[in-house]
Amino acid sequence: MMTTVERAIQFAVFAHAGTKRKGKDRPYILHPIEAMTIAAGLTEDEDVLAAAVLHDVVEDTHLNGDDIEREFGPRVNSLVMAESEDKMTELPASSSWKLRKQATINHLASLDRNAKIICLGDKLSNIREMRRDYRDLGDALWDRFNQKDKREHAWYYRSVCDVLEAEFGRIPEIREYREHLREIFV
Repeated sequence: MMTTVERAIQFAVFAHAGTKRKGKDRPYILHPIEAMTIAAGLTEDEDVLAAAVLHDVVEDTHLNGDDIEREFGPRVNSLVMAESEDKMTELPASSSWKLRKQATINHLASLDRNAKIICLGDKLSNIREMRRDYRDLGDALWDRFNQKDKREHAWYYRSVCDVLEAEFGRIPEIREYREHLREIFV
């Protein structure tokens, strides 16, 4: 019998099948797996790890919270939904970017430690990839995003890091996150 985490990995692979990272030919599923791996360094809670690998399913696929709850129960669904951004689809993505990111920062501050573990896994995975790509592309990196202004990305990722640091202190994952911020957003 598969564990909750194994079932979640399988579910995430199905949900993200055929999708790629923005501006790359890299399978998308590698990001949620990395986010879960980072979370596994901070907790052994199977529901939290399952939610970490599922964190983008509702936000980026055709599946929704009901699908997550049906498969994994209300706690995993609640954790996934806590990490899912409201895409504000009534507005163009470039127009809603700042509003969505501010809402994420505000919401993050109110979340419990488990939800913040998932967020840390997600954002550290993202910033690691940005750092790798920034080394290769320089400021051309920002062309792949709806928000093209590097300063706005700096504001967002620093603000998220500040909230997470208030929860976790200067743990190795936060120190790594800060190091990436310093290199990308000098």
